[in-house]
Amino acid sequence: MGIVEDELKHLKDVVTGLESRIKRLEQRGTGASPSTEEIRMILIGPPGAGKGTQAPKLKERFSCCHLATGDMLRSQVAKKTPLGREAKKIMDQGGLVSDDIMIGMIKEELNNNKECLGGFILDGFPRTVPQAEGLDAMLRQRNKNLHHAVELQIDDSLLVERITGRLVHPASGRSYHRTFNPPKEAMKDDVTGEPLIQRSDDNAEALQKRLAVYHQQTAPVVHYYQKTGIWKGLDASQEPGQVWKNMLQIVEAGQSKGHGSTILSRITGSN
Repeated sequence: MGIVEDELKHLKDVVTGLESRIKRLEQRGTGASPSTEEIRMILIGPPGAGKGTQAPKLKERFSCCHLATGDMLRSQVAKKTPLGREAKKIMDQGGLVSDDIMIGMIKEELNNNKECLGGFILDGFPRTVPQAEGLDAMLRQRNKNLHHAVELQIDDSLLVERITGRLVHPASGRSYHRTFNPPKEAMKDDVTGEPLIQRSDDNAEALQKRLAVYHQQTAPVVHYYQKTGIWKGLDASQEPGQVWKNMLQIVEAGQSKGHGSTILSRITGSN
């Protein structure tokens, strides 16, 4: 019975996800407001905690956009947008891109990326309290607010093995691991078949420096979101499938309950 129950639960999850996506697409097609269906969340966690594994699953499940700020910054620079040109000038001089520029890039994605009609997942931003305040101010101008701030919690000692085995698909930000989450074909992205890379800073020495900065910056950010009531901590040392189950519990608990599906009802025998 255990195998049957697991398979049934998996099918229910698939059906729920598909029906949610259909409803969003129908709303977009008719011009109806998707506000009650949107997901607006940030993922907080150190390098290697699993943000790059969980975010694409959330994107697929909730039909929203995944805004990984590093990828977004590189894309804006490559496209030579006004914000990208401004950012490149600063980076070429060895400076840090300002909070205003980063928030401007997020705003541009929300305005122009059709995937963001279903909401967004922010990965890698905000890293500081002023950035969190700036993000909230920008969303208030749009009459929006964040739903979730999920912190992927893991001990630093477990991250070295994760980081040094990490592989990334540059175009999408999809993340793999040589041991824990290997691609179906060695060094190739499962979706596109394009080559995977290992980032130059994914080594033990660079990781220690990044972790020191992360902890210094992020503790106040966590406290900021704890005060707003949207923060949740999630044990990221578990295997990715369990982390995903816990993530869904957090996110779906905050979603509206009034859109039950007819297909799911038939499967479960419920109304």
